[in-house]
Amino acid sequence: MTVRGSQLGNDVDEGRVPPGQRVTEKFPALHYGSIPKFDPDTWDLRVFGLVEQPVTLSYTELLALPTTRIVADIHCVTGWSKLDTVWEGVLFEELMNLVQLKREAKFVLVRCEQDFTANVPLEVLMDEDVLLAYTYDDAPLTPEHGHPLRLVVPKRYLWKSAKWVRGLELMAQDRLGFWEVRGYHNNADPWKEERYAQ
Repeated sequence: MTVRGSQLGNDVDEGRVPPGQRVTEKFPALHYGSIPKFDPDTWDLRVFGLVEQPVTLSYTELLALPTTRIVADIHCVTGWSKLDTVWEGVLFEELMNLVQLKREAKFVLVRCEQDFTANVPLEVLMDEDVLLAYTYDDAPLTPEHGHPLRLVVPKRYLWKSAKWVRGLELMAQDRLGFWEVRGYHNNADPWKEERYAQ
């Protein structure tokens, strides 16, 4: 299945680029810390917190889930936008089908390698174009872009699309992620230029 993300048009003039952004053909690799090593025999993904029964998936089990392809524009807080990026992986919603959410679950803390975290409301992640991706541009993700698994949240600045994902913690209350405690805006809507906290 292919999902075409919202905010897409035929050209830049149709409002595809948020205020303060410039279009690039490149895909800069920005991250904090070193690139983690990947061992497919020990890697796993946990879905836990406010769920009736936590789930842990091996990499093989993750790859066996239904695959979705999305085409989306992405926007970095540093000012660049890249149009029509192509990702494949597992819809966030598909992963939530593996667990029974408790009624009070409203937020997700995405837990990544090296103690990196990103916080996103559950409602945002349940959108039809939010993906846990393992390919980009019809090839496996490169290590610098988040191999083996990266969250893709097209309607938020790219720092919410966390790399090297290892866990999804369902929570009742929001908890600031790595960049948010360092002054980045909690909501991160590029169309509202929510770059930094006031």
